[in-house]
Amino acid sequence: MIPDRSIMSEHTVKAFTEQLEGLAATVAQMGGLVESQLADAIDAISRRDTQLADRAISQDPKVDLLQQEIEDRALKLLALRQPMAVDLRETLAAIKIASELERIGDLAKNVSKRALVLNREPPIRLTQSLARMGRATLSQLKLVLDAYSDRDSEGAVTVWRNDGDIDEIYNSLFRELLTYMMEDPRTIGLCTHLLFVAKNIERAGDHATNIAETVYHMVKGGHLSIDRPKMDVTSTTTVPFEREQP
Repeated sequence: MIPDRSIMSEHTVKAFTEQLEGLAATVAQMGGLVESQLADAIDAISRRDTQLADRAISQDPKVDLLQQEIEDRALKLLALRQPMAVDLRETLAAIKIASELERIGDLAKNVSKRALVLNREPPIRLTQSLARMGRATLSQLKLVLDAYSDRDSEGAVTVWRNDGDIDEIYNSLFRELLTYMMEDPRTIGLCTHLLFVAKNIERAGDHATNIAETVYHMVKGGHLSIDRPKMDVTSTTTVPFEREQP
């Protein structure tokens, strides 16, 4: 008996659709894990909670394994199914987004390692400014993961446009930390750790914006403007130094 080609074709399409959906589900799983990891890292700083810092650090190997799984599954899809158009964009987007999420996970781990050091020192009020910046970055990450799950290009654009908000908080915190160190040189070591934490959180926001650009391309097939609304001016920031009069 000759197999019905239409049935075979339908079966092939269904199997491919299920593989794509499974890939997307794994990306969403990785996103949820990284979101939780970053939240723990930020709370470890603001609450001076060493346990949360340890938990965030311990999640990193799981994030790395999920990235490897996503890459392996996506490459298998590309080799065996040879997807076209939107299916191809979705497959490539999974690889790109997994890479960005892995970097956010690394940054969360770095923040947590700094938290272990900071939590052994006397508390400093600037950690609350870091927490505000962290919440803004977490919001960006959650929004872009929702945009990916919902195939929402407008949601991706919103995240892309909001990138400058995190930069503005970072600029303000950077100047505040420099001033703090100049007023009391004894805080230089502590504030240096805080500067690294702030930069890691700001970079996590940048990676969320990268994901937004990938989601937009996945859905629309086009690209957002190359010139994203960046407002980080710390590379040219100085604090006036007043010399004592003789």
